[in-house]
Amino acid sequence: MKKIEAIIKPFKLDEVKEALQEIGLQGITVTEAKGFGRQKGHTELYRGAEYVVDFLPKVKIEVVLHDADVEKAIEAIQQSAQTGRIGDGKIFISAVEEAIRIRTGERGAEAI
Repeated sequence: MKKIEAIIKPFKLDEVKEALQEIGLQGITVTEAKGFGRQKGHTELYRGAEYVVDFLPKVKIEVVLHDADVEKAIEAIQQSAQTGRIGDGKIFISAVEEAIRIRTGERGAEAI
């Protein structure tokens, strides 16, 4: 099993969700996040004073899936989240040792 974490622009969330549903993934976890990378943030004007916005709004998507589905999910996320501009985000993949469904006690692949 693998866990995919994707940091994307907030307005791309619906497109990414639909793309993941199209390839058959049933569950995702979404968290609002703030951060910066090469994009660095920007300056804004508020009541005549200029200030720096360091942390930009992002969305973090987490999906746990079978090893066989990883490449399809990566491709779906990458294609649907891409705008071609700086700040599109990142995808991280890590191994998951165990998954347990709390309600039934199912373990491993059956739990996801």
